Amino acid sequence: MSVFTAAADQSLCTPLPVLGKDVTVPLVTGGEVTYAALDYAASAPALQRVWDDVAAYAPYYGSVHRGAGYLSQLSTDLFENSRATVAEFLGCRADDQVIFTRSTTDSLNLLAAVVPADCQVFVYETEHHASLLPWRDARVTYLNAPRTPAQAVEALERALADRDPYGPALVCVTGASNVTGELWPVKELAAAAHAHGARIVLDAAQLAPHHPVDIAELDVDWVAFSGHKLYAPFGSGVLAGRADWLQDAEPYLAGGGASRKVARRTDGGVDVEWHSTAARHEAGSPNVIGVYSIASACKALTEAGFDRLVAREQQLVTRVREGLAEVPQVKVLSLFGDDAPRVGVISFVVEGWNSSHFAAALSAEYGIGVRDGLFCAHPLVRTLLGSDPQDPGECGAPEAEPGELPQSRTDSTGGTPLLNAIRVSFGAGTPDEHIERFVRAVKELVSKGAQWKYRTEDGRCVPDRGAAQL
Repeated sequence: MSVFTAAADQSLCTPLPVLGKDVTVPLVTGGEVTYAALDYAASAPALQRVWDDVAAYAPYYGSVHRGAGYLSQLSTDLFENSRATVAEFLGCRADDQVIFTRSTTDSLNLLAAVVPADCQVFVYETEHHASLLPWRDARVTYLNAPRTPAQAVEALERALADRDPYGPALVCVTGASNVTGELWPVKELAAAAHAHGARIVLDAAQLAPHHPVDIAELDVDWVAFSGHKLYAPFGSGVLAGRADWLQDAEPYLAGGGASRKVARRTDGGVDVEWHSTAARHEAGSPNVIGVYSIASACKALTEAGFDRLVAREQQLVTRVREGLAEVPQVKVLSLFGDDAPRVGVISFVVEGWNSSHFAAALSAEYGIGVRDGLFCAHPLVRTLLGSDPQDPGECGAPEAEPGELPQSRTDSTGGTPLLNAIRVSFGAGTPDEHIERFVRAVKELVSKGAQWKYRTEDGRCVPDRGAAQL
């Protein structure tokens, strides 16, 4: 019997139905197994509800905001109703705008494009690159990784107190780390920012799929997240929040949809009147399917009961952490310590193993999909591993000679150790069996070793198909 069955709270929900739940994959050792998708932090599987809603709408797909025909009017209504659904899901204030983008990265680059010219941006080194890198035209202060939530607030307060109090300022912070899964003290950071006359944007890419996000309650100025992490494929994202900087800036993209009126001048030039609504930054034909899929996911999570989803996910987090704690060779990465609240994102390293080798063995021998590398959060992973900034390593690409197995982080042969980690992530669609299989696989790989030989190929660690089973 599963450990979950014995201890389960009857009020907890079952996993939400997702696409791919019955997909089988071949094992290098022979046979097939149901695929265990444990890479939700990269892209979560689509909810069956989302897929069904999109399939039902697809025959009625039409242009948005531009057509007099029935399908165009229906699609426009669906698009704008989706905006209202997302606003409700996020607890937006009455005067907030919801802008549809391609992803969290696109949302934060949009915000970076509209900040005032003299804005000073404060961002922790612990951020995902999507929120660490967009601020190229602003004055940026990078804050060191805090070791407690209180330190995070204190560091921000000190930095804001030292800034020029007369210029605009923006704080960018994650809600839940894409490396450790740890929750950040967003409400306290927002209070600190506002006390010093700064604004704050919340990167909710890893928070929104796992935990309710309420703009008004958290008192943040903007929220950004991606559909593909919220069980909604098709490449859409959201930037929601205050309208003033968005209205005052030039459109993120110039073109149809963003413009209200365009006229030639007598001197041969062009005068443009831009929209003041969200359309100002939504030039071009919008991704109606992607937008609708986000709205569908928001409804599905709300109707399932977010509190119940959170409670069940915490059971999964506990099981993974307890299982990994039983393996002395495993080190779980953490900023805030074992007692810190977190979502279903856990990264670790294994003594004696290169992380890419370990992840490849999980896939090839157990049918488990995880992520290895630096997770597009290089400074944070380097800090957690106690690495020098110049140590080799990059996202998902171990450094080794072609045909050779990547070295272990603890390699004693005198070669340069590699810098990478393993990340397991899960959520509302994860069955108990996938978690049990993962924990068992970690224990078996550490105690018995891999059953197959592996080599590097095109920057990845893969089974050596020409080799015999060990």
